[in-house]
Amino acid sequence: MAVFRSGLLVLTRPLASLAPRLASILTSAARLVNHTLYVHLQPGMSLEGSAQPQSSPVQATFEVIDFITHLYAGADVHRHLDVRVLLTNIRTKSFLPPQPSSVQNLAHPPEVVLTDFQTLDGSQYNPVKQQLERYATSCYSCCPQLSSVLLYPDYEPAVLPVESLDVPLPSAIRPTSPVARSAKQPVRGYHRGAVGGTFDRLHNAHKVLLSVACILAQEQLVVGVADKDLLKSKVLPELLQPYSERVERLSEFLVDIKPSLAFDFIPLLDPYGPAGSDPSLEFLVVSEETYRGGMAVNRFRLENDLEELTLYQIQLLKDLNNKENEEDKVSSSSFRQQMLGNLLRPPHKRPELPPGLYVIGLTGISGSGKSSIAQRLKGLGAYVIDSDHLGHRAYAPGGPAYEPVVEAFGTDILHKDGIINRKVLGSRVFGNKKQLKILTDIMWPVIAKLAREEMDQAVAEGKHVCVIDAAVLLEAGWKNMVHEVWTVVIPETEAIRRIVERDGLSEAAAQSRLQSQMSGQELVDQSHVVLSTLWEPQVTQRQVEKAWALLQKRISETPSGP
Repeated sequence: MAVFRSGLLVLTRPLASLAPRLASILTSAARLVNHTLYVHLQPGMSLEGSAQPQSSPVQATFEVIDFITHLYAGADVHRHLDVRVLLTNIRTKSFLPPQPSSVQNLAHPPEVVLTDFQTLDGSQYNPVKQQLERYATSCYSCCPQLSSVLLYPDYEPAVLPVESLDVPLPSAIRPTSPVARSAKQPVRGYHRGAVGGTFDRLHNAHKVLLSVACILAQEQLVVGVADKDLLKSKVLPELLQPYSERVERLSEFLVDIKPSLAFDFIPLLDPYGPAGSDPSLEFLVVSEETYRGGMAVNRFRLENDLEELTLYQIQLLKDLNNKENEEDKVSSSSFRQQMLGNLLRPPHKRPELPPGLYVIGLTGISGSGKSSIAQRLKGLGAYVIDSDHLGHRAYAPGGPAYEPVVEAFGTDILHKDGIINRKVLGSRVFGNKKQLKILTDIMWPVIAKLAREEMDQAVAEGKHVCVIDAAVLLEAGWKNMVHEVWTVVIPETEAIRRIVERDGLSEAAAQSRLQSQMSGQELVDQSHVVLSTLWEPQVTQRQVEKAWALLQKRISETPSGP
């Protein structure tokens, strides 16, 4: 059966009977669609009969919100799918304007329309499929050659317990009072509201939060997107998508699911954001984690003579596939951790390097654990070139850099035995850009030449992968000597702690050392693979083994080999 990039799933069963079948329906849909799956809720609609079915408003109730949450939670096992529940026909009781007559444009026009609708004999009955296609094209912009598939009976479980139909779904919105709430209870609508977050790598938990906010808001939704100082405490902030990219993806998703809303994207630079100061806002959607922040926003508003916002607290989605050291909820930080060891951009082609040798440039800020990663790679079979060791060789009497350095900086940098005193030389160049450039102009080309000689030695020893361990890999311009740049990242606070403990420096001196280097973010921006030593040694080892296995696969798939 053909596989389509984008599809539209029209759900017609009552929500209570759909819920226990949803996992199977999504699995059936995921076999046919591999990128974007739009979902349109029209419970109770029939596709049989001569009259063309029309889209009709679905009243927003807590049952509808719980079902949408259940759908996104179920879709999380199909992470290759970008699922989007369309909200155009879902209306709150206090806001029931007439349905729009125009066809809604979608960012990814569906190539196939699917449905759970069941024909009497369970067959792919053509008149029903024609009705389905007409219905889809009357509501949304679809591809000209639209296909249609009736999913029944593929999704129908062999045995479906009758009692499962009567079990209510878990509540997506945490009740604000202990009084029991009916699933059929209508949800109130508001003119304007707000929602905030980092929204890195937009995932299904984000989509629940945003969908609830879109159902509640009828005119405008203010979306606060964390930026700058609010990102510093995030896990692996170097791997966060840029602000502009996060907003672009947010915008596409939100305009798709509810184009009638006006969206205002604002960078969050402090914990309150626009929710703390905008008098026209009426509600704020928060998660279990950010509920206390929502309470703080309301205290801040009261202190500034503004009315409190109605808070809607959304329960977290559980991540059933989380690994050691990852959170048990669906979260962007876990996704960033899963990126460690993966290839982030295509490798460089380096025909000038020794044939049969694949060269990795390993770098990272001081204290990042770069050398420990190098040793782990050595244990897996890599030939490791230590640039610091090459520097020592170059400085040694008779070494290729000895005379040029002494000539440039004078004999007062020498010990009595004629060896260069690196501490004295270091104090001469530290904080002096002109003197530092004189030194690096001498040293970096010499070390690069020695590294190339080491590569030849690696080939002679029959090695296929060579790792150049170099803190200044990018600053020195050695990127042209490697196929891939691998960077080891660590929070600056942890790097300072390690430097103080390892080198006996003060915190101020450690901070000064880090400020003289390229930042972790600057390194990652030019890297092919990122690793981190933030967690336990066994976690680091698994990262390195993963990166190594993926590297071997890349090398084996290269036409000319390593």
